[in-house]
Amino acid sequence: HRRLLPIEKRGQVVQADDNFLLCMSYNPGYQSALKDLKHSTRQRFVALEFDYPDQDSESKVIAHESGVDTAMAESLARLGEKVRNLKDHGLQEGASTRLLIYAGKLIKYGIPPRRACQSAVVWGVTDDQEVQKSITEVIMSIFE
Repeated sequence: HRRLLPIEKRGQVVQADDNFLLCMSYNPGYQSALKDLKHSTRQRFVALEFDYPDQDSESKVIAHESGVDTAMAESLARLGEKVRNLKDHGLQEGASTRLLIYAGKLIKYGIPPRRACQSAVVWGVTDDQEVQKSITEVIMSIFE
């Protein structure tokens, strides 16, 4: 019964091809302990730990995905790194590369950088007004 894939919704059992591979994305500790994988399930997978890309690599991703120029992408990546440093100071999660790309797209569409970062990054990571003020100060220092 190994390499058999039950598809419950269709009432089928399919034989997995020899080249079949399952990849799974999982963020341990994210949202709720109720959603953690059982230990027996976790032991069936090889774990790879990922962190944010380095600033140079992230700026290239931001430029490619949002269409902003290199200098703007570098500023957005620098913002991401600085916001992530606030993680232990009232911020649960840092600014994702996705949020930085959103900010870049807003800038590309003509929204001023400070406003774009306020909309995409500040409001995207927290509702806490004190933390929002801290992030806004970081934005003001980068986008003068």
